[in-house]
Amino acid sequence: MAKVFRPSKREASILSKIESSKEYARRMAISNVRDCLEALSNAIATKLVENNLVETNNKNSLEEQIQLCLEKLGRADDFDIDYQVSPFRNIVPNPHVVSIYVTAFVLERLLNHKDVIDIYGSDEDIYLCINHQVSKFMPR
Repeated sequence: MAKVFRPSKREASILSKIESSKEYARRMAISNVRDCLEALSNAIATKLVENNLVETNNKNSLEEQIQLCLEKLGRADDFDIDYQVSPFRNIVPNPHVVSIYVTAFVLERLLNHKDVIDIYGSDEDIYLCINHQVSKFMPR
């Protein structure tokens, strides 16, 4: 007969604290986007163009689109965020919620924008470029 695993009260408490701390960090990262919206969108757009990951006719338009994406992230509920990032959640083992959301936006929506000529590089390259900029503005 198989043994039924029942975590002790202490194990359940520790697991609950870990899960709630992850949720708290996620909520704080999303709320902190509002504080550095313009600077972050400028940094992400600049690095995507400098690293030749996005080819565009108008860098300012790219920056505006990323800023709109970050504003939408600040207003979105958990379901919308999870739905947007679901195809990309396995890019890296522990993705930053802001980085993965902007990556999903770049790969799915920005590709069809009138000022974007093409997007180059792998999904992981784009995520790492965006995450490097996000980590400058927001601690993990």
